[in-house]
Amino acid sequence: MKILVPDTIALDLAPGHGTPADQDGSGSADEIVEYDPAAPLPAEHRDAEVLVAWTNSPENLADAAAHLPGLRWVQTLAAGPDAILAAGFAPEVVVTNGRSLHDGPVAEHALALTLAAVRRLDRLGAAQREHRWDSAMVDEQADPATSGRFTLHGARVTIWGFGSIASALAPLYEALGAHVTGVASTTGERFGFPVVTDEDLPRVLATTDVLVSLLPAVPATRHAFDAARIDQLPDHAWFVNVGRGATVDEGALVDALRDGRLGGAALDVTETEPLPSDSPLWDAPRTIITPHVAGGRPQGASALVRENLENLRAGRPLRNVVPR
Repeated sequence: MKILVPDTIALDLAPGHGTPADQDGSGSADEIVEYDPAAPLPAEHRDAEVLVAWTNSPENLADAAAHLPGLRWVQTLAAGPDAILAAGFAPEVVVTNGRSLHDGPVAEHALALTLAAVRRLDRLGAAQREHRWDSAMVDEQADPATSGRFTLHGARVTIWGFGSIASALAPLYEALGAHVTGVASTTGERFGFPVVTDEDLPRVLATTDVLVSLLPAVPATRHAFDAARIDQLPDHAWFVNVGRGATVDEGALVDALRDGRLGGAALDVTETEPLPSDSPLWDAPRTIITPHVAGGRPQGASALVRENLENLRAGRPLRNVVPR
């Protein structure tokens, strides 16, 4: 079986614990071929049955979808499968994603953005560049009327998209004294935290201090964070997005930031990436922007690919299959 792996990540796909590579009865071991995910696939490797994707360009994925007639399975190492689904792979090609591979790194970055927002490191950083001691900030943090906005202790944090990453992130907030509520497709308790649905969002957002979005980019979530959702939040609340930029109405977000109807925004993702230099987000007040670096370090990628290779050979269901 020919397996195409990107040269943007080191993967160890050698079978472990004495498991033979030839489990499909073909009589030969797998052929693992590295490829450049920013270029068209070489013609001599268009007989591949497996494609592992990581940081692939849209053009590369579209080329793979059009020119790999024997493809059986695509494994993306990204948590979100939107780029793979947009490439146009045939319906019979199984697509699996990198769910769980980014839980730790994304949780770390979400927490870092949240702390930077709550402690107003954007404002303090600006003061440092101006060689200015921000005495007003000192006074605000000492004022009982506003001091609660500079800490996660006692803060109400809502995580919108309460899945795998939230399982790593929510306990971090809780450890710092925050009250965490999740939003998912069904109500109940998940990972030890209360979970509500979108129907309950107006009630929950009304008392939210920090809204963290982990939403995927699917048709149902396009511009889910719009003017109506923004207006359901208190005007001191911060919005943190480490999910997908397409879930945000950026025009409505900029308007709310300029008008003081939102405490601030910390964004690792934007609808267009890289963010154009003329985007009004760059100069929006109380805004922190990072260049989609929350993930980028898949943890356990080799083990996931090996597990799914074994499942494919044995005819078992693959892990992390994306519904299509």
